[in-house]
Amino acid sequence: MRNYFFLAAAALFLAACSQAPEDNAEMGKPPAKYTIEQFMDVTEINGSSFSPDEAKILFNSKASGIYNAYTIDIETAEQTQVTQSEDNAIFARAYFPEDERFIFTSDQGGNEITHIYIKEPNGAVKDIIKDSTAKASFLGWSQDRSKFYYGSNSRDARFFDMYQVKVNPLEDEGNLYTSTMVYQNEEGMNPSAISNNGRYVVLSQTITTSNNNLYLLDTETGEKKLLTPHEGSISYNAQYFSLDDKKLFYLTDEDNEFMYLKSYDLESGETAEVQKEPWDIMYAYLSKTGKYKVIATNKDASTEIKIYDEEAGKQLSLPDMPEGNITSVNISDSEKLMTFYASSSKSPNNLYLYNFETQKVKKLTDTMNPEIVPNDLVAGEVIRFESFDGMEIPSILYKPKGLKEGEKVPAMLMIHGGPGGQTRLNYTPRIQYFVNHGYAILAVNNRGSSGYGKTFYAADNRKHGEDDLQDCVESKKYLATLDYIDADKIGIMGGSYGGYMVMAALAFAPEEFDVGVNYFGVTNWIRTLKSIPPWWTSMKDALYEEMGDPVVDSVMLYNKSPLFYADRITKPFIVLQGANDPRVLKVESDEIVAEAEKNNVPVEYVVFDDEGHGFVKKENNIAASKAVLKFLDKYLKGEEEEETQASL
Repeated sequence: MRNYFFLAAAALFLAACSQAPEDNAEMGKPPAKYTIEQFMDVTEINGSSFSPDEAKILFNSKASGIYNAYTIDIETAEQTQVTQSEDNAIFARAYFPEDERFIFTSDQGGNEITHIYIKEPNGAVKDIIKDSTAKASFLGWSQDRSKFYYGSNSRDARFFDMYQVKVNPLEDEGNLYTSTMVYQNEEGMNPSAISNNGRYVVLSQTITTSNNNLYLLDTETGEKKLLTPHEGSISYNAQYFSLDDKKLFYLTDEDNEFMYLKSYDLESGETAEVQKEPWDIMYAYLSKTGKYKVIATNKDASTEIKIYDEEAGKQLSLPDMPEGNITSVNISDSEKLMTFYASSSKSPNNLYLYNFETQKVKKLTDTMNPEIVPNDLVAGEVIRFESFDGMEIPSILYKPKGLKEGEKVPAMLMIHGGPGGQTRLNYTPRIQYFVNHGYAILAVNNRGSSGYGKTFYAADNRKHGEDDLQDCVESKKYLATLDYIDADKIGIMGGSYGGYMVMAALAFAPEEFDVGVNYFGVTNWIRTLKSIPPWWTSMKDALYEEMGDPVVDSVMLYNKSPLFYADRITKPFIVLQGANDPRVLKVESDEIVAEAEKNNVPVEYVVFDDEGHGFVKKENNIAASKAVLKFLDKYLKGEEEEETQASL
């Protein structure tokens, strides 16, 4: 990593640690100022798998500074770290059904060459992917828990074949976890659901980012049957089979703006609508014996969960549930317990346990840093504004607390990745850090974002860097209408595709934004689309359909690439990049920085040698956020310049 920064926060950190924090809001005071270390000491956690005796839960935590696997005792809430990685992020996936073995995945320095590992109770770790260059993904357990499935591109780097591994007893000496191929992928069709008896596999064939087909593979006969003949752009997403394997349940937006749940009768071919919501259903999930069904809906940048008792045919009323997003619902095999996460824009993820028999909710973790007063944090507010063509653009606004009457603050747009991503009402340490230090943040879900219907999602196809950029310009105009925003101090930041939007804004709308913060953003679309990783082959045509083919559409892509218009950039910007990034190559950032330096544009560059696409290490995220705040204070607030003038 290149070292630039470091100094400034130790005094504040020690002062905050030396006494119990006061609730400034109750005392009529502005919020305390916190360091990024304090915000990052909010522990990031995710995942859950019940142990065979349902006494412990396996989950992932960044408490050590990088993701490792931990267990938590259901009775005592005592946590135990069970992997000890100091360099590569580890993500626990599942316990074995009868013993303390568990499956985890990990790559090397963010290179996305993920392997599947088994951790034995004696501490031994076995990599079941023999080819060091192959990428793999865990696909889950069979209904009877006798085997697990995974996908790997070891045979052909372009496509993921499907394998199964039979579970042998722990006592078996020489347990080699032999893999058997279930499906050889020759056409870029990816497994998306497996029948309970293991005979049928649902394959998804991507056509465009808004259009796909589902096929049913009979593994006994080898026959593949098209389940979704259709015209036009329709999305299909397989969810689960009925317990008797007579019906497939899947999500679709057929004849509808939003994804809803349908069923397909395998014998008759008849389909039926099962459940619709006024927003996208994100997933549908059936517990082990089919007693409960879970429906998760993307409701205006938050997740809404509904749980149904299938035997009684009614929705459950869940008392005493925490406020905010309820996500990652996981019902135990006994169907007596359920884990879930709850969070909000000002409250980080915490793991909870629900007992179906007692109807009691138990909080298992407390990830908030005790040095931070909850009332000092800012809740995101969902707002909407009209763009240049009348399209309504949803966004999330964060207003700094404790502003005096008439006080105006600088603002930053925050653009998500994707291009089809969505900024949601989640706790984000760096957002709270920037807002706490006097910056309003507007997280823009520009056209092309998911979660707002298929028309909105497809509205930026082949118009990237054009109509979606105009949405960002219009969002700046919206900010200028707010009486606490300094309209002369508005910048733009984003990561991945959002980083591209930053550089597009600086190159193609050079007078609109005062600064840019580019986290590993695309600057040369021709090169990026030519160099996509081989394991994206099944999605390549869909990506080319949306973005453009680097051979056929080279002129269009050239004209969308900020690198070739770098001479138009006049405003300061900072670039943050992982050296191992396989999606947006480091050369993308190297070249845009070099062009800016050649043109005497103020530019700063931070490279992390041990990161890929997105930064997973706590220390690197701290360093990145410090560098960005220092940059914003200098070029947007002008604090360094003011301090210099005051000293003369």
